[in-house]
Amino acid sequence: MNTWAEREAHRISKAITLLKPGVPGPGGVWADIGCGDGIFTSALHTLIRPHGEIYAVDQDPAALDALVQHLTESYKDLVVHPVRADFTRELTLPIVDGIVMANSLHFVKEKTGVLSRLVRLLRHGGRLIVVEYNTIRGNSAVPHPLAEQGFLDLAAHVGLCEAHIAAKVPSSFLGEMYAGVALA
Repeated sequence: MNTWAEREAHRISKAITLLKPGVPGPGGVWADIGCGDGIFTSALHTLIRPHGEIYAVDQDPAALDALVQHLTESYKDLVVHPVRADFTRELTLPIVDGIVMANSLHFVKEKTGVLSRLVRLLRHGGRLIVVEYNTIRGNSAVPHPLAEQGFLDLAAHVGLCEAHIAAKVPSSFLGEMYAGVALA
């Protein structure tokens, strides 16, 4: 029987394409903020294994349960810490080498305050990777979009440096997704 990662290989591959330019190599402690059921957590694990560690943060207990089930079924070397929390509030996490926020910031109307709190969790030189749809038009699934220029402006506003768009992939939903990377 195929594992979850084998069944989701296409989606995980797309996520790896987006994250890879922002992940400097194996190892490190990372947080996946708004992790959902684990597609980007899986991609991140693939990029930081065999010695990486991930704090997977989501407020939905069912999503976290699915993530744990999916990832433990698929990866024997995984070190993941599920954290049930609302990332728009103060988080209690260790200082991390990187933060991934894939398809999570578009649920936040006031992004500056949230991102300002989150980047305090990054070690000096740590990386923020934001994956979002490259659109300015929202809808019910993406209520507060963050197009690439918005990401670049937001990163500068919260004190991050070297912000750039590291990757783009086509998306059948809203046309295109991008990965923006910035350093603490």
